Amino acid sequence: MTTALLCTSHPSSSLGLAKDLLSLGITLSETVTGCDKLVHSVVLHAPNVVICDVTQVNRAWFEALQTMAKVRPTPTILFTQSTDDAQIAAAVEVDVDVYVMQGYGANRLRSLILLAQARHTKNQRQRREMSNIATRYEERKAVDRAKGILMRMKSLSDDDAFRALRTAAMNSNQRMGQLSQDVIRSAQLADTVNRSGQLRMLSQRILSLHLLCSLGVQEVKHAALLDESIERVDENVTLLRKSLSQPTYGDLLDGITKSWESIKTSLANKSTEALEQQAESLLREAERLTTNLERSGAAGPLHVLNLAGRQRMLSQRFVKYALLSVVGEGAMVDLAQASIRATKREFEEALTYLNGIPLSTPDIHSTLAAAGVTWLRMVNTAQENLRQTGKRRVDCLIDLAAQSETLLTLSEQLSTHYEMSMQMLFKHDHFEG
Repeated sequence: MTTALLCTSHPSSSLGLAKDLLSLGITLSETVTGCDKLVHSVVLHAPNVVICDVTQVNRAWFEALQTMAKVRPTPTILFTQSTDDAQIAAAVEVDVDVYVMQGYGANRLRSLILLAQARHTKNQRQRREMSNIATRYEERKAVDRAKGILMRMKSLSDDDAFRALRTAAMNSNQRMGQLSQDVIRSAQLADTVNRSGQLRMLSQRILSLHLLCSLGVQEVKHAALLDESIERVDENVTLLRKSLSQPTYGDLLDGITKSWESIKTSLANKSTEALEQQAESLLREAERLTTNLERSGAAGPLHVLNLAGRQRMLSQRFVKYALLSVVGEGAMVDLAQASIRATKREFEEALTYLNGIPLSTPDIHSTLAAAGVTWLRMVNTAQENLRQTGKRRVDCLIDLAAQSETLLTLSEQLSTHYEMSMQMLFKHDHFEG
């Protein structure tokens, strides 16, 4: 049984059309007046065909028909007294299947309904086919991008990267295109977590390098490293603004930008006290962003990546407070020494945790071991530094700075190893081997 919805701009003169529909054995679901109720009635009754009888079609009618086509596509016939040829193109754009000018003829009503249904079926099939083609094209692009990520991060060949994706897709019962999108999103999220974590480290590193320059310790070298660190913050803030959603993370990025601008002002003024306060502000803002990013993804791998990233910050924070204990006075020295103890405890707890978790590779294992050895040397050097004076103190400061650079390099490598690990790119049940 065919059901029809009649929508008219002139209900009194549409009575004949309603009778003709009934005489053809077509059930009339409802007759509505005006286009404002069209979409609601189509959704409510789900008719087999929509017949619009409109004296003059205006913009409101076309907008209603367009909304109907999006909400619930239905075979549609439009009868009108209008003779404006331009409206034919407008009707086609809103998916009207049959457009009849100068009213309808009862003798053609049945054939027009069949024509509308046939055209609608064909158009919907073509849309599905085009959508499938577009989907397959996008999936192929996603597979190529995901392969590129695996080839770059894991040094895989094209064939090996493809096999890794295919294995993971089979294990998770997903299409390769869908899984590839997951890999791309995971890689992007890991990158943003890593970059946000770098801002935490750089907030401490900039003050450490500023203090080394102030103390005259290899001033040219550390001034160059300070300039490089400033460039890294600018680059990371720019890239994070491009890659992260403004509605979701805009307020957090604004907080980072505000703190960073204050730091640059204090660096220009060479104000150590203000710089220390603003470095802590940038650290807090970067911590907020990194924590929010971690919570938005796979909890286990991102937590490990975040924790490994914090080791970079803690290594620089330790050096910062060791240097502040040298240049500071009174309460500043007491605060610095208390912070040294707290930072040491936090770094070593995290190192123990990272050494004990199963998310590991030979590269991660060896880097953790080297970081642990370098950390112990740096702690011993800092303790010696606090007891020395004159040239021996300068020598200790040079050793401390060198060990800090080594530990930072190892910590950066560790973060990269975690970011590039298969567990970061695939859920655990997606990948074997």
